[in-house]
Amino acid sequence: MSQAYTTSDEGEMFSPAFEQFSDVVTQLRSEESRQLGHGQVEQFLEKEGRELLRRLLQGHLDYRAANETDGESLEGVEGVIRSQHRQECQSHLEPLCGDVIVTRRAYRAPGVPSLFALAAELHVPPDKYSDGLRRRLGQEVALMSFDDATERIAQTTGGHLPKRQSAQVAVKMAQDFEAFSDLRQAQEGEASADLLVLTTDSKGMVMRQEDLREATRKAAQSASPTRKTRLSPGEKRQRKRMATVASVYTVAPYVRRPEAGMNPDPEELPRPHVQNKRGWASGERDAKDVIDELFEEALRRDPQQDRQWVVVVDGEPHQLARIQAAARRHEVSVTIVVDFIHGLEYLWDAARGLYPGDAAAAEAWVQARALKVLQGQGSEVAAGMRRSATLRQLSAQQRGVVDTCADYLLNRRSSLRYDVFLGLGFPIATGVIEGACRHLVKDRMDLTGARWRLQRAEAVLKLRSLRSSGDFEAYWCFHKEQELHRNHLSRYADPLFLDAK
Repeated sequence: MSQAYTTSDEGEMFSPAFEQFSDVVTQLRSEESRQLGHGQVEQFLEKEGRELLRRLLQGHLDYRAANETDGESLEGVEGVIRSQHRQECQSHLEPLCGDVIVTRRAYRAPGVPSLFALAAELHVPPDKYSDGLRRRLGQEVALMSFDDATERIAQTTGGHLPKRQSAQVAVKMAQDFEAFSDLRQAQEGEASADLLVLTTDSKGMVMRQEDLREATRKAAQSASPTRKTRLSPGEKRQRKRMATVASVYTVAPYVRRPEAGMNPDPEELPRPHVQNKRGWASGERDAKDVIDELFEEALRRDPQQDRQWVVVVDGEPHQLARIQAAARRHEVSVTIVVDFIHGLEYLWDAARGLYPGDAAAAEAWVQARALKVLQGQGSEVAAGMRRSATLRQLSAQQRGVVDTCADYLLNRRSSLRYDVFLGLGFPIATGVIEGACRHLVKDRMDLTGARWRLQRAEAVLKLRSLRSSGDFEAYWCFHKEQELHRNHLSRYADPLFLDAK
């Protein structure tokens, strides 16, 4: 148990730290330590050095408590003046170096909560977990499960954070995500003339039934439970809540020929690198809201709409409708490009329907038709495959996949003008957003056996998004400012009293 040193002799407040340092030096100079390898010495210093840091922090806290000003009064936000009590209050703080005690005096008045000026000066949190421990937890849970994160913290620091409390801390840490995003909107635009690319998709997360969306929850409740070793695809969908993933990035135009899409030319210039990529995901907010935020981020970067805006998506009808509606709401002009790889998958389905059991013929057919699609002849390909299906008198099932492919090409023909897009240097594949779906959602949220509560899932998605986009440190500073206001400054009539101390 930590000991608080409240003696008026300031030197004695740090005497435990000096004692610890002296003991470490004595041990390092001992005959026993001369028999140790450097790794054993390193382990010794890690453990004992942590205790030295803990004692130094405790000494500093005791020094601050001993020098707290006497005889002052403070006015709360409700206008009630509180007087200082000489009786000291103590509470535990859990930093990375181990448990310490914070001693401070209370300012009290009947009928109102007490104020603690020193706690405000020190930015002491309402729970006992320090800034350093919270920051470390936020970084860890963005990468691994709560169990693994708390175990790693226990193994590599002197702090202790149980799993349940770690989830609560993570949720609190992520609460300023939207406010931070709003703050970004006030920042200056991006100085670039390159393409501004917007892209979005969705990825499912396995949830506790009570946190599924209403339609999915009703479907899950009405499904008859059966005992079997694995779930069917339909049952998996009834356990998942879709997270909408969005990303904005800048990339230089990359002009190439349609033929290069099927047979890359080794002499072509290297593909330009993606710049200033920012990605995020949300399972709590509606897809409409996330897509609105996608357009707002793009407008922040290019408020005058001087650049070419390209939206690259997989072509799902509801997704296309949301994007078109968002473009109208924000009064922006965008070029929508439907991912070529998704169309290629439809072509393969049609080829298997036209050439059942003949893999070589199916592959040759796909190669020829895919090139025509890249050349901007998607409508002709759709008409040709329907004629071929009629001449071959395919079965209903075989004809169905052919018609599905033809419908796909015709319904999206304005977004499949690959000959034009390639000539302008636009991207025609959704690799960036698919990578974001995998990195932000699947790699973290699909850990074995994970069934998420919505608040925890949303917090992890936000923290992981911040880390992925390189915004974690900026967000952490912003979050600490908000915490100081919430926990302390908002309780005082004149919070500037802290600046005078």
